[in-house]
Amino acid sequence: MKKWLIDNEIKGIAAAPGISIAKAFLYTREIESVSHDSITEVDEAVSNLREALEKSKKELNKVFSLAVDKLGNKRAAIFEAQLMILDDPILIANLFDRIKKEKLNPEFIVHDEITKYQNMMNESTESYMKERSQDIEDIKNRIIRNLKHKKWHSRISNDVIIVAHSISPADTVLFSRVNTKGYITNVGGLTSHAAIVARSLGIPAVVGVHDGTSKINEGDLVIIDGYHGVIYVKPVDEQINYYSDKIERLNELDTELLKLKDEPAVTTDGYEVKILANLDVNAEIEFIFQNGAKGIGLIRTEQLFNVLENFPDESLQYTTYKELAEKLYPQKITIRAFDIGGDKVLPVDVKEPNPMLGWRGIRFLLDHKELFKTQIKAVLRASVHGNVNFMIPMVSSIREVLETRKLIDECMSELKSKKKNYDKDIDFGIMIEVPSAALMINDFSEYVDFFSIGTNDLIQYLLAVDRGNDIISNQYQEYHPAVVRALEFILKDAKKNKKPVSICGEMASHHTAVPLILGLGFDAISVNAASIPQIKKIIRKMSYQKTKELVEECLLLKTENEIKTKIKLFYDSNYDEDIEQIFDS
Repeated sequence: MKKWLIDNEIKGIAAAPGISIAKAFLYTREIESVSHDSITEVDEAVSNLREALEKSKKELNKVFSLAVDKLGNKRAAIFEAQLMILDDPILIANLFDRIKKEKLNPEFIVHDEITKYQNMMNESTESYMKERSQDIEDIKNRIIRNLKHKKWHSRISNDVIIVAHSISPADTVLFSRVNTKGYITNVGGLTSHAAIVARSLGIPAVVGVHDGTSKINEGDLVIIDGYHGVIYVKPVDEQINYYSDKIERLNELDTELLKLKDEPAVTTDGYEVKILANLDVNAEIEFIFQNGAKGIGLIRTEQLFNVLENFPDESLQYTTYKELAEKLYPQKITIRAFDIGGDKVLPVDVKEPNPMLGWRGIRFLLDHKELFKTQIKAVLRASVHGNVNFMIPMVSSIREVLETRKLIDECMSELKSKKKNYDKDIDFGIMIEVPSAALMINDFSEYVDFFSIGTNDLIQYLLAVDRGNDIISNQYQEYHPAVVRALEFILKDAKKNKKPVSICGEMASHHTAVPLILGLGFDAISVNAASIPQIKKIIRKMSYQKTKELVEECLLLKTENEIKTKIKLFYDSNYDEDIEQIFDS
């Protein structure tokens, strides 16, 4: 993120991606007051409550219908859940029974009884449960408002950014009718239904800003950046120009390819591959969303060290990983442990005669367990929303996996003793970059949840070719028969053990390799964000069955040139676009 001379930034949680520049509208939901008064007309109170419940149902049914139109049936199910609360026989029976026994104002009974449910949720250590409390608050106020025979009035004008203490899912849907440009709330989290609805509607949202309503005034010009979770109040020209340019750049991406953004990467005969993005920790994340990535398959955490020139502490790592997990939610992110050494600088002054075969990746980390545990704890703490995977690089033996799992268990125990939350079921995987690991997929499958193939290193170790050496660069061959056969061997054993496999090396980003990767049967490919639209376009024009036949033919060939020629002929026969453009890209 760019730093400004002016301090007009407010930070929050990036709940829904997008950027908008518009005037602020301060929305205050009227909280209905209740009195503890006694009543004499019990039957009338019971009748009023019955009518209020029915009216609340009708209102929510209207919201549900609008939500189906705007969000589709799956997301609109949020409002079905709210309707179920209004039909909860235990809750409804308690309300009527208390009015009859206690002879108190029905508004008070409704407030008191439903607040009990909210308090139970707020006592939970799970953020998801606390956020469900906000949904119940909406139902409670709706019933009380209808008991008082009040109507809900919206005075919101078009094209504004809504600033509020909190907003309900119903608010989010209703406000979309006036072309709302964004949502900023003091409270709320990634799993709040309002955040989910905002993401579904494509409206940028930043939540959990704490004091947004006190720092932003009605009519203030505001920039909301839902990719990074920041807001700029009364922006200066430099900020307006910077974000206007960013909006324009995002809009200028190939229109035809952007039409595929929300489409699945599925072949003509129904085989789907998940396309993920590789991410440098300091990269612009906007283009990952804009290009339609289904998550992040590789986060290169060692760049934290490269930027800081020293090993980052747990707090800094936690903040970095947490923000990434929140920005991508509900999509999954895969954090790779520090891959330092080799061609990447070590945080210690050590000279090695052959660093590529030396003290690097998991070898270095297991020799510096406290340093490694610092990262593991930061990752675990960031995993609280359940969308974080963790994997280790340069694995060559079962011992390295078992030692890492032991450290993960230790870190979980330490976090638990400090009452810090984490995902107890976080998925753990390994990079397949070393030939010994490629040959032991059956054995590793007992201890890991997934595999990710790093073709850059796997190829150089398989062919004994330093990929950074210009003298022998022509011998670094991605389509070498041994490479294709090694990939097929890895996939076959992983599938046999029902373990998902992704590919995240540079080979995955090469358009020429797409039919080969498809035919091998990868579950996911992780590539640079810029490559995603074109790769998706190619996949959607391919037949999975034909790519499998291509792979069978390639496995019988003896040279790289034969395989490259076979792939080019395949494109010529099965792809109706400019072949040379694909092979030159």
